[in-house]
Amino acid sequence: MNDKTNKPLIFISNDDGYNFPGIKTLIEMAQEFGDVIVAAPLHHQSGKGSSISTFEPLRIIQMQKQEGLAVYAVLGTPADCAKIGLGVLTGGRKVDLLLSGINHGLNHGSSVLYSGTMGIALEGVLEGIPSIAFSYDDYHMDVDFTPCLPVIRQTINNVLSKGLPHGICLNVNMPKVDDHINGIKTTIASPGRWTNTWDHRIDVHGMDYYWMLGNYEEEAPDDDRTELYWLRRGYACATPVHVDQTDYDTLKDVDKILNT
Repeated sequence: MNDKTNKPLIFISNDDGYNFPGIKTLIEMAQEFGDVIVAAPLHHQSGKGSSISTFEPLRIIQMQKQEGLAVYAVLGTPADCAKIGLGVLTGGRKVDLLLSGINHGLNHGSSVLYSGTMGIALEGVLEGIPSIAFSYDDYHMDVDFTPCLPVIRQTINNVLSKGLPHGICLNVNMPKVDDHINGIKTTIASPGRWTNTWDHRIDVHGMDYYWMLGNYEEEAPDDDRTELYWLRRGYACATPVHVDQTDYDTLKDVDKILNT
């Protein structure tokens, strides 16, 4: 890739794997705006959050190389991909924008704690790069991402031209629709939690094993500030997310508990 180009450099990763339709769609969209470097997991890595590999080497396979586009598959977690992609594969060239996704399935509410898609975007925040994670409410491999394209194009264009506030990334969730998405709402994370249920089975050796299942229990379904409220109404939702998880509002309360 030509280091002397005046085009923006866009870094892309995901947690579904380098060959999933979502990331292929995002790559095609990003190429409208600049040069693209991709470092994505060789295998499916959903649910890995911000986990990193500390006792295993990261192996990299170059999958594609042409003018303005380089694609690498990494034997590692999504956060691994972001770290080695930004630290090694860019060759020291400044990254202007980091994109994660398009994830097959939403990442709303407390899902950000588990999401590899969001883990990538948070790595971008740590490096001071404007970062956006995109997720679409469809898990199928034959998903049609066409309704998402105007939202993604608008968001990329605006963030490239205007930047983002320091210390945050955007978690952009898009509803599954037949025709078009109504627009973009800036929202808060939907309060709630995943309630786990378990599918118990026994293998051929008589050993127990379990598949984790579950549903998202929403605490405020009628709160029009939240992601799920607007997703149900056909809008994309952009939620600002920051790395600093300090609860500044309760610092004095906690100090009284510990030091009184």
